[in-house]
Amino acid sequence: MERSLLGARVATYVYSVLCGTLMGAWVVHIPAAEERVGISHATLGGLLVLLGLGAFAGMQVAGPLTDRLGARVVVPATAVLCGASLVLPGLAGGPWSLAGALLVFGACNGALDVSMNAHAVHVEKAYGRPVMSGFHATFSVGGVLAALVAAGATSAGVGPVAMMAAIGGVSIVIALASVPALMPAASVAPADEGSGDDEEFDASGDATGASRASAVRRGTTRRVWLLAVLALMVMLCEGAANDWSALHLRDVLGASTSTAAFAYGTFAAAMTTGRLLADRLVARFGSMAVLRHGAATAAAGITLVALGPWMWAAFAGWALFGLGLAGAVPQLLSAAGHADPAAAGANVSRVAGLGYVGMLAGPAVIGWLTHLVDLNHAFVLLTLLCVTTAVGAGVLRAEPDPAPRGETAGVGH
Repeated sequence: MERSLLGARVATYVYSVLCGTLMGAWVVHIPAAEERVGISHATLGGLLVLLGLGAFAGMQVAGPLTDRLGARVVVPATAVLCGASLVLPGLAGGPWSLAGALLVFGACNGALDVSMNAHAVHVEKAYGRPVMSGFHATFSVGGVLAALVAAGATSAGVGPVAMMAAIGGVSIVIALASVPALMPAASVAPADEGSGDDEEFDASGDATGASRASAVRRGTTRRVWLLAVLALMVMLCEGAANDWSALHLRDVLGASTSTAAFAYGTFAAAMTTGRLLADRLVARFGSMAVLRHGAATAAAGITLVALGPWMWAAFAGWALFGLGLAGAVPQLLSAAGHADPAAAGANVSRVAGLGYVGMLAGPAVIGWLTHLVDLNHAFVLLTLLCVTTAVGAGVLRAEPDPAPRGETAGVGH
């Protein structure tokens, strides 16, 4: 049992790396695609929205499908589709074909993202201790791996289409080879079943077990949507950092382009480091504390960015911002999945989907605010969102531990 559980955990790491690598392989080839198709930055921005819309749609389909068919079926299927569709943007010869390719690739990547996170929820439940943040850290590793491979391929004279096809093909082989290690579909009772305390009808017509079950379901649904709203705010902050951190150093603090690029690198490195540490912090202090104190740390960091007049303050602020946000999304997805294990995929898709809307909206919202205030002052909105997240972290209080702490001693690492 321990060996099979460890295998399922390793397989989840593998699919997380694949998901990050496939997305990263497209991202590093964006400039080449823009030049080949002959479109402006503005047109490219509109086409990238289609990538996000496709991902959102794929998430909403894959979540319920994972609950119905099981992650062992849906995860490898979506990974194969994602690997196969990666080459489509490279083959696109015009704006319309690129739009269609990005829509398809986004849908496949979003479906893989949600299905592997649903599987991660079940792995975490079986482990009986937090492991979700580690999976998200390996997604970031996949992006770094894609950048390194693309750099090596470019220096060797390999074209974008050949490179994307090769990465997609290798990903398909790895995805299929990892199928046996995935957890099989299991019969999981919904959150409102199995409690043993349902009430019977009485003469006065008091609450029945059915009405209580309905009330529990409504409560679970409300809680999942609260988690989704928090995910929207957190991922809006992430999206803003992705697109505006380097521009902040260049345009506000006067840094060179090469120096400004380290702003995003600082943020991303801090976030990856935080995710590698977050599981241990959750095991010791609880998910609510990690979300609350992390959001407060992020608020302090982005405030330092917004108000600090020195470059060292900006780098320190972006590092605190990434470190504070690192454990937020994994805890929100974990809580959504554990709210009702029988509907883990659907609940994860709601939280991830609304969070993805925030990720897409973040850059645009900050851009709109720059018409009213300076860029660094626009970041005050991110401070407010982080403070709101810290206040709303109490929604995780109702989340039980995946298993009693005494049951985790025999689980391998």
